[in-house]
Amino acid sequence: MGTPTLVAIFFTTWWTVLFAVLPWGVRTPEQAEAGHAESAPVRPRLMLKFAVTTVLALVITAVIYFIGESGLISFREMAKGI
Repeated sequence: MGTPTLVAIFFTTWWTVLFAVLPWGVRTPEQAEAGHAESAPVRPRLMLKFAVTTVLALVITAVIYFIGESGLISFREMAKGI
């Protein structure tokens, strides 16, 4: 598995995990300020969510790399059956 493949896997995993992490801990205000959406979070904590997303994506990418390199699941063998 080459570097471009790993980068593509990480990028795809990162975005998927981000959308799963974004709703964590969201609190909406009791009364929305004028000009703000009622559903806008009080403290979105985006930097924390980006950090959590990055760590989770790294772990998932490492697991995918291990599975691909160890031969535990051979994607090439699976493709031969198609």
